[in-house]
Amino acid sequence: MKMDETSIAIIKHLRDGRKSFKKIAEKLSLSENTVRSRVSKLKKAGILEVSALVDPGAVPRHRVVMVGVKLKTMDLVRKGEEFSRLRGVVSVSVVTGRYDLILVVFLKEGYELLEFYTEEVAHLKDVQSVETFVVYKGFNLRVPYIL
Repeated sequence: MKMDETSIAIIKHLRDGRKSFKKIAEKLSLSENTVRSRVSKLKKAGILEVSALVDPGAVPRHRVVMVGVKLKTMDLVRKGEEFSRLRGVVSVSVVTGRYDLILVVFLKEGYELLEFYTEEVAHLKDVQSVETFVVYKGFNLRVPYIL
């Protein structure tokens, strides 16, 4: 599906929470059916995924950490995909600089950092080193609640 200004405008309206298609249509001077159809096409094309996000600071006994990962391989995209499937991983970015990957990990009570490293990361090959950054306070930080 080709992205155009209308699709981008619809996505921007959905970004700040679930608005009704009717309200989006009114704001953009479109019909409700046009908005509904566009959202459906964006979902089918894999461009848009609607999900609930939480402020981890507002959820008791939960914590967000960021993990810098240095790899022994240059197959960064494949390794990023592997890391994205680990329990608790919210996002993975291939980056430049000191690390090859930056992970955002959402930890819950009963699933702490030690378990993440020993039960998940330890099983992956080509990990040279990791460095953990505990998020004490996030601004505009929202993550999917992972069960």
